Amino acid sequence: MTELTTREAVYAKRQTLKPRTRAFIDGDFVEAADGARFANESPVDGQVLAHVAACQSADVDAAVASARRAFESGVWRDMAPKDRKRILLRVADVLEAHADELALLETLDVGKPIGDSRSVDIPNAVACFRWFAEIADKLYDEVAPSPPDVVATITREPVGVVAAVTPWNFPLMISAWKLAPALAAGNAVVLKPAEQAPLTCLRAAELAVEAGLPPGVLNVVPGYGETAGQALGRHMDVDHLAFTGSAPVGKLFLKYAGESNMKPVSLECGGKTPNIVLADAEDLDAIAENVAWGIFFNQGEVCNAGSRLLVQADLHDALLERILRIAREIAPGDPLDPATRLGAIVDREQMNRVLDYIRLGREEGAQLAVGGNAARTGSGGYYLEPTVFDRVDNRMRIAQEEIFGPVLATVTFKDVADAIRIGNDTIYGLAAAVWTKDIDKAHRIAKALRAGNVWVNCWDGGDMGTPFGGYKQSGFGRDKSHHAIDKYVNLKTTWIQLRGGA
Repeated sequence: MTELTTREAVYAKRQTLKPRTRAFIDGDFVEAADGARFANESPVDGQVLAHVAACQSADVDAAVASARRAFESGVWRDMAPKDRKRILLRVADVLEAHADELALLETLDVGKPIGDSRSVDIPNAVACFRWFAEIADKLYDEVAPSPPDVVATITREPVGVVAAVTPWNFPLMISAWKLAPALAAGNAVVLKPAEQAPLTCLRAAELAVEAGLPPGVLNVVPGYGETAGQALGRHMDVDHLAFTGSAPVGKLFLKYAGESNMKPVSLECGGKTPNIVLADAEDLDAIAENVAWGIFFNQGEVCNAGSRLLVQADLHDALLERILRIAREIAPGDPLDPATRLGAIVDREQMNRVLDYIRLGREEGAQLAVGGNAARTGSGGYYLEPTVFDRVDNRMRIAQEEIFGPVLATVTFKDVADAIRIGNDTIYGLAAAVWTKDIDKAHRIAKALRAGNVWVNCWDGGDMGTPFGGYKQSGFGRDKSHHAIDKYVNLKTTWIQLRGGA
């Protein structure tokens, strides 16, 4: 049961927080080898929350060495799957027991509304650990068809040391998407959270060891991407690197892997999701709510945010009117107030980036229908109004590039073929949505869209049992579901020649 039901309760809880600020290596907190730290600023009010260890290559070496020792010792790798399951379930329980603390750390770190941290981020992280805990003792190997004098087995073996580099928009939840399957498969992990959002991951690692995870199996190295992140990408003793973030950084990790030990890399690198609304779609009020919150939820800082509204010309005016009405009713508020639905942009750099795109959209000739300005300017934090562009040509940069803010680009289309063409006209392919009462059209469009996730008459549907990932420059590899295990295991074929005779 949450205690964070009122603004007063949240602010009182804030006074009790003691953020962990050092690297977590071999089951304990340690300073960076050179003592360096960086200021961890809250976008809520611009105040420094803490000074956090700025890990460099020496710290990454120590964390990888810790993970390698833990892996080679067999303390986790060779543990009976049912016992790994038991410990991972305890990890989930402990995270759930500290949900209020973790939610508040998350909101202070990245500016999302406390209601979202408490109802979305932390519960989803807990659910992820529970789901993969339950799969740990249900990963069956295979016996291949073979001649009678041969036994051929195909077995899954953990890859070894996994590096996970995770983003700032859902810090603990997306980290859980990497950690839980990697740990369930028997690996040891080094996690590098985004420098904007290290606090929940550091605390979660401490809680995981308290829950029974052996020291060294999970290590956390806060720091900058160009130092700690690059060191992991180039490390010769990392066996797999899993990354969620921007496409340019994803390409760097592919380069680092090629220039080091050819470690496999799995990537989820964002999207430019089309919300496709056909003229026969019903319940425009419900569609407008889904479209609006598909881009404004989490301040638009969502990899699969519905940043492009593709609406059939006949329906354009009626639908856009409803969306604009919703946008005008949404005002950025204090993220520490449980009533707030739209919080802060993660930092000044990201806010300025979004504002630059808004200026660019106007210069490109799109019509700014609502929003476009900074908000709550006296708070010290970073806030933007919900923003909607109309009359957008899909060739414009605001329709092609991932903005990662509460900015919607509205494009009209003529017919189904036009909708498919525009929907696919992007370098990304993470997700798409289709709204129509015609199930035949829905099937045809869903099949034709080059996206890893397609939702029909809903938005952001799915659960831990369904995979999440993309096509094209949205990356490759999948989070969630049993398919997430695939990237954290190697397949070994053992061919046993039997002696002849009875």
